[in-house]
Amino acid sequence: MNQVSQHILAPFTSLRVISVGSLSFPSSLTTSNFNSPPFLLRYFSVRAMASHVVGYPRMGPKRELKFALESFWDGKSSAEDLQNVAADLRSSIWKQMSDAGIKFIPSNTFSYYDQVLDTTAMLGAVPPRYGWNGGEIGFDVYFSMARGNASVPAMEMTKWFDTNYHYIVPELGPEVNFSYASHKAVIEYKEAKALGVDTVPVLVGPVSYLLLSKPAKGVEKSFSLLSLIDKILPIYQEVVAELKAAGATWIQFDEPKLVMDLGVHELQAFTHAYSALEASLSGLNVLIETYFADVPVEAYKTLISLKSVTGFGFDLVRGTKTLDLIKGGFPSGKYLFAGVVDGRNIWANDLASSLSVLHALEGIVGKDKLVVSTSCSLLHTAVDLVNEPKLDKEIKSWLAFAAQKVVEVNALAKALSGQKDGEFFSANAAAQASRKSSPRVTNEAVQQAAAALKGSDHRRATNVSDRLDAQQKKLNLPILPTTTIGSFPQTLELRRVRREYKAKKVSEEDYVEAIKKEINKVVKLQEELDIDVLVHGEPERNDMVEYFGEQLSGFAFTANGWVQSYGSRCVKPPIIYGDVSRPKAMTVFWSSLAQSMTKRPMKGMLTGPVTILNWSFVRNDQPRFETCYQIALAIKDEVEDLEKAGITVIQIDEAALREGLPLRKSEHAFYLNWAVHSFRITNCGVEDSTQIHTHMCYSNFNDIIHSIIDMDADVITIENSRSDEKLLSVFREGVKYGAGIGPGVYDIHSPRIPSEEEIADRVEKMLAVLESNILWVNPDCGLKTRKYAEVKPALSNMVAAAKRLRTKFASSQ
Repeated sequence: MNQVSQHILAPFTSLRVISVGSLSFPSSLTTSNFNSPPFLLRYFSVRAMASHVVGYPRMGPKRELKFALESFWDGKSSAEDLQNVAADLRSSIWKQMSDAGIKFIPSNTFSYYDQVLDTTAMLGAVPPRYGWNGGEIGFDVYFSMARGNASVPAMEMTKWFDTNYHYIVPELGPEVNFSYASHKAVIEYKEAKALGVDTVPVLVGPVSYLLLSKPAKGVEKSFSLLSLIDKILPIYQEVVAELKAAGATWIQFDEPKLVMDLGVHELQAFTHAYSALEASLSGLNVLIETYFADVPVEAYKTLISLKSVTGFGFDLVRGTKTLDLIKGGFPSGKYLFAGVVDGRNIWANDLASSLSVLHALEGIVGKDKLVVSTSCSLLHTAVDLVNEPKLDKEIKSWLAFAAQKVVEVNALAKALSGQKDGEFFSANAAAQASRKSSPRVTNEAVQQAAAALKGSDHRRATNVSDRLDAQQKKLNLPILPTTTIGSFPQTLELRRVRREYKAKKVSEEDYVEAIKKEINKVVKLQEELDIDVLVHGEPERNDMVEYFGEQLSGFAFTANGWVQSYGSRCVKPPIIYGDVSRPKAMTVFWSSLAQSMTKRPMKGMLTGPVTILNWSFVRNDQPRFETCYQIALAIKDEVEDLEKAGITVIQIDEAALREGLPLRKSEHAFYLNWAVHSFRITNCGVEDSTQIHTHMCYSNFNDIIHSIIDMDADVITIENSRSDEKLLSVFREGVKYGAGIGPGVYDIHSPRIPSEEEIADRVEKMLAVLESNILWVNPDCGLKTRKYAEVKPALSNMVAAAKRLRTKFASSQ
């Protein structure tokens, strides 16, 4: 990457514009003659004057940015090539929204990795370990912060509120010298303007930015991040001044922290920040955007009292109680950006219902001050239904991806303007009715079985210490047993075989033989490395959720429904449209095959019900917990079949348990009760000697540690290294944990290979707060995204570190 240090983090200035996506409409419209010129003329002849999109997916309809990033990281393409792809994507998105009639089109929502990291770059808040010496931040420093490099680790990555998107956590302290170090927001505004599109530049708001940060290493944990507000505001003022000079008339500050439970001091920071910015913002229209939940009463009062703000954006899909606050009082003359089109899910909007809400709001704020908007950025949805020609036609008629949601927003805005498209609304109503009445949605037997679960606790009969004794007699593991989390590298050849089998280009016999060879290779490698509890590497799996969804009833799948998770990593969430059940065993064949190749314990690998739920697009016509119970029963059947097949260690991953925690504390207990119950349902019937593992990654676990204990797993492996071993502080503070636990000893999302000494040092820190008889040694997460050239030495060092400490224990005794 050293060859690109001279390149700044900004779009390539000489643009070539190509089409990478197309505007499309809900598939239900194919029943009308909407492709005809008269329809299109009618649809676009009146531009809606009150429509807004909070943000849009960055990856592209065919993951163009993903492939460009990975090519650049691998040294196969230049910074200029990457910037060209990015510029093409941005221009396509802006043009799409402009053509659809959206008035308030966002810019600076595109990112090469993450919008919070972009803000860190804008503020010049680069941790010293990256060797940045000032000037415009380039790709080398930017991607080192995100991914680490050969000499230093990456910054911490954690979940963006309660989504499956990850952001890079800023590391701040009193010694940080902030400076305006990335002009990306201004450059992208000018880029759009040169294309004839006047956009609304979007910035992560200053208060949310600080509240999303953490004290840097060596800084007291009690350090007030908000004490830095007056140090960062001058940079925001510089950005605003440049945007005004470039011709911007609106600016959007995303302040999602306003939906959280904030104290008086935190709310005062918003008043202080926007008062301090007031002079800079003079002459601009200012939108503050919130999303993902209701805005609490005190936060609402603080928000609407900000004098420098012209408009307020609210999520009215997940934040329905905010409607009552608006009805109770909304400032005269201000704009209301009403987020009625769901940015978090892929169901077609109920246009009639949304229009009713909008009409009620119109009576409060006035027709000229009401703007129809998405509930949040469309970053969290798939890009375009036009790329799904093979999707079941009935199910497709129920859906709207990002491109379709843009059309929905404008259709609602036009209807408010008296230009309601009767054909469009009728097709939408027909799709809504079809979904409600379709027999494929409901399975009475499944509903009854799930309903019957609510009256029982579903715990294993004995306590975990007794079970661990029974398991040790069977498994005979050494102290500090080593294992991995599940997946091994997914090579190009492996992906090719799976792709060709799915396309029926190779026979089932040849496919099974290819997967069998890969499993055998992984098993032999682990034996050579002397790992204690093995995995089969998951070569048959495309994704830890999609793989199971494909074998369960009630799920539908897309070909190109990709959603960004972090960086270049995308997932393709299944769509849960109906009641869920398991027609047949899903993993028993592969796990049994792998176990037959070794005398060491082989983990059966499953994804837990809460993670399948949270990493899918979930039906919105019944409570989420009911769907979760249905999935739990399906996984329970699989667990018991694995046990019958002789698999004595079974891992049920719940990577997304913390992710689903509601943003408001008042709602935590209800969620945690049904989520933990769902996990216990899956394994309550197994023998004491069957060891149940679970895994969690990249979230803040400390505040739910008691619920994690209540899951009653025998062993939990958990992300630890990238978050500076934050997890261990829970045990230092006196939380007692008697089950097996494996805090990750190295970060697998970085290509960096940790040394034996580094890993041994990490394990010794763990032993200071955890008993040696419960501690496991393992990486942070699965190895799917890594290369074997990184995996082999890293695991070798991990095993060597464990052995070194075993020897140390033996000699001390």
